[in-house]
Amino acid sequence: MLMPIQSPFEAMLLDDHAFILDGISMTLAAHSDIRVVGRFTTTQALFGALRDHVPDVVLMDYCLQPGEIDGLNLVRALRIRHPRARVLVISAQHTPATVGLALRCGAAGFIGKELDPVELPDALRKVASGEIYVHPSVASRLAEGHLELAESELSYPSSPFLKPGVTAATLTVREHEVLRCCLDGFSVTDIAAKFSRSVKTISAQKQSAFRKLGVRNNNELFKIRTHLDEWK
Repeated sequence: MLMPIQSPFEAMLLDDHAFILDGISMTLAAHSDIRVVGRFTTTQALFGALRDHVPDVVLMDYCLQPGEIDGLNLVRALRIRHPRARVLVISAQHTPATVGLALRCGAAGFIGKELDPVELPDALRKVASGEIYVHPSVASRLAEGHLELAESELSYPSSPFLKPGVTAATLTVREHEVLRCCLDGFSVTDIAAKFSRSVKTISAQKQSAFRKLGVRNNNELFKIRTHLDEWK
């Protein structure tokens, strides 16, 4: 549904490279109807700002530094915690599968970093007004049906170790992070150090994720690794 755009409308920017943030900010500064109210290099800083003020649009990089929330889970977290903010994803990687999953997870748009800078303001305007904006090189493939994704693609396929009805939204963002680290061979102590959390907290998040998925130990977790990898 199209919504009237406040003028100027507000945008927050997230990219782990300050140089990219500088370029985007300079591009948008020439447009009086777009006001950048925050620019951040970490998700922690972004969510901290969002506690005090929610903009019309969050323009977020899809691939951040190791240790940060991954693209799909970040989109989910933004939509759950701050549903008023529309999410526009920007990335150098924009395969049909990636774009399709991002849109399914709640993104309102997806653009490539090679996009002509003059097109960025228009993309933000469309997203702010309630439209869906997709990178031009992918839009034609979307129209041809190459991004037709069944709802089941956001659910875990059947497995003897998974509870029926488990979906992409079953786990919290933190639980996803812990499980991915477990699958990469990290111990609970390693994960606690990586994310600056207590061992007790990490252990609780791991056990909570196990209960939700219906797995009992690391061996069963590794048996469903191929299913979990589809969420990366």
